[in-house]
Order: sequence, then structure tokens, then C-alpha cells
Amino acid sequence: MNLVGNWSYPTTMKFGAGRIAELPDACAAAGMKRPLLVTDKGLADLPITQSTLDIMEAAGLGRAIFADVDPNPNEKNLDAGVAAFKAGGHDGVIAFGGGSGLDLGKMVAFMCAQTRPVWDFEDVGDWWTRANSDGIAPIVAVPTTAGTGSEVGRASVITNSETHVKKIIFHPKVLPEVVICDPELTVGMPSFITAGTGLDAFAHCVEAYSSPHYHPMSQGIALEGMRLVKDYLPRAYDSPDDIEARAHMMSAAAMGATAFQKGLGAIHALSHPVGAVYNTHHGTTNAVFMPVVLEFNAPAIADRFEAAAGYLGISGGFDGFRAYVQELNNSLAIPRSAAELGIEESRIDEMANMAIHDPSCGGNPIELTVKNLGQLYRDAM
Repeated sequence: MNLVGNWSYPTTMKFGAGRIAELPDACAAAGMKRPLLVTDKGLADLPITQSTLDIMEAAGLGRAIFADVDPNPNEKNLDAGVAAFKAGGHDGVIAFGGGSGLDLGKMVAFMCAQTRPVWDFEDVGDWWTRANSDGIAPIVAVPTTAGTGSEVGRASVITNSETHVKKIIFHPKVLPEVVICDPELTVGMPSFITAGTGLDAFAHCVEAYSSPHYHPMSQGIALEGMRLVKDYLPRAYDSPDDIEARAHMMSAAAMGATAFQKGLGAIHALSHPVGAVYNTHHGTTNAVFMPVVLEFNAPAIADRFEAAAGYLGISGGFDGFRAYVQELNNSLAIPRSAAELGIEESRIDEMANMAIHDPSCGGNPIELTVKNLGQLYRDAM
């Protein structure tokens, strides 16, 4: 199968092995001549990053990099990134990496034009209209994992370093102008990152499919995204050099993030406080909470997952699907409980009070409260 394509949904996407070589063309299309590559600390010195900087330099784009980005990026990382962007006289951002590098890169491009603090643009109502849209720098996104889907998103997740609360910052112009999806960039991922990021994509599809909101396009994308993860995540995990599996997982990641325009739910509402307080890997945390949330939501979603299970080739309807999710977690060495993530029983009430304020709550098919969120944390322990 020839896994190469040029797509324009939801933005311009250059998909296929080896297409990182087209980065200079992508920058030109976005109007960049002096881009700043933003990535995370762990990627900064790796060969895929250095070879990308070589491609930039050979094309006359320089090799400027900002990599002071934490696994759960915060406003301090953002302030430093904006300062580096302005000091270097840059005219665009190459957001490079997993969720942390992509999210912070997008925010650097956004905040370089703003005078208000980043928290004023949280994804609440029409807060995004407070922003100065004219000076937002263009963004080219290059994912190096297959999970978050931030490369096709209009928002970023930034952690407040003082309150340890994750906030979703939204603006339509944060959507990258060009995305390069090159599955060869994901080959070197450690197995636990392959698992965690892949299950993040799966969680996005599961929650979008579960959301009660009306969006048939997202519903179809979520269903096919689940199938790709089911068929190809185990292959990518067991055979890291399997480019076909890596390519399909990269598609599933973009599909999950496109689908969750329909909404997220309790999985993410529970996961965000844990990531902020305990600095856990986001996708892995989602995976731990997925089985208990499926059980909690069963009265509202069982019928639709009967249909999904049939499409996915899973016997037993909803119960079979939920059992499959736990089996998938087990096969990918995901912790079996929240306690294994390091969560302390004494902090559950605190995190439940954080979770109820997460915007993901609005997409859950059963209304969430502090009480039932606390019970979900306890059930996951």
C-alpha cells in the first residue's frame, strides 16, 4: 500500500515517509524565512532533530532551536520561548515533537503577538476574541509521536506552574498552516512512549465517539481511528521499524484530534489534574482511566459501542469492547491502577475539585460532579 498523500483536512498536510525533506517548501508556503524550531528537552539532541536543523540550514532558514520545554509545558517555558522568538527576529515557528513541543511551539507563535497573559485566552466562551490576531506568527507542525494530534488542533494545553492546573488555550489561528507527517520520525520512540501516545489517540477517538453532541463527521472519523489503533498499535509496539504500522498510527493520531471537536469527557477530565500534580505521561494516564470511565458511561454509550464493536471485529458488544480495552492496556504494559501512577488516596478530593473545572467535562455523556469524579478516581485505584 502506498501510504503517501497530500490532504487539506483540517489543514494542509504532507503525509508520507521521508517527507521531512519538504520542510523548506512548507516554510515557504507559510511565509517563513527565519523560523524558530521549538521542541522539548528530550528531543533537542536526537538525530531526527539535528537532521531537521540540517535541512533548515541547507535551505537558508538558519538552525535556530528553542528546547526549554518540560513534559507538561508551563507558562515559564512559554515566556522563555517568546523571548527567544523575539530576540532572534523570527517570523514563524516550526513546532516539532510530541504534545509538549507541538503545544508550546503553537503558543510561542500565538503569544508573540499578545500583551495580555496567556490565561486570558483560555478555552472559555469567546475568550479567544480578546487576542490580537494580526501578529500571530505562522506555524508549521512536525509531529514525532503518534498520539496527541496537536498538529491538527486549534488549541494547546499549558500547565499553570503555581496552581498546577492544566488550561486549554484556544484560538483559530493556532491551527498550523502546514503539517508534515513523516512516520520515519516516530521509529525511534521508546516502547512505553509508543504505547502511551498510541493510547492517547485511542482515548481521543473513544471519547469523541462517546460524546452526546451532534457531529456525524467526527463520529465516523473516531470510529475509523479506533480501528487503526486496534490493528496497528500492537504492530508498532512489537516491531518499531514497521513503517506501515507507524504511518497508520500517525493517521490515527490526527484523526483523534480532528474527531474530538465533537467533545472529550471524563477520561481527560480525570487525567489532566493527575498530569499537572504528578507530572505523569498524558496518554498513559488516559489509558489507566479508560476502563473505569467506559463502565461509568455504559448506560449512555452501550448501544453505540455495540455497533462499534461489530465494526472493529470485537465480539461481545459493549462488554467485549470494554474487556478489549483492558486487554490492550495489559499487552502494552500500561499500569493497571491509578495507584501505580503514584496517585495518593489523600489527594483524590483535591483532584476531583480540579477535574470538575476541566472543559472536557462538558463532552461526557453522563453529567459529571465532584462526587462521581472522586468515585471514579477511587475506582481506578
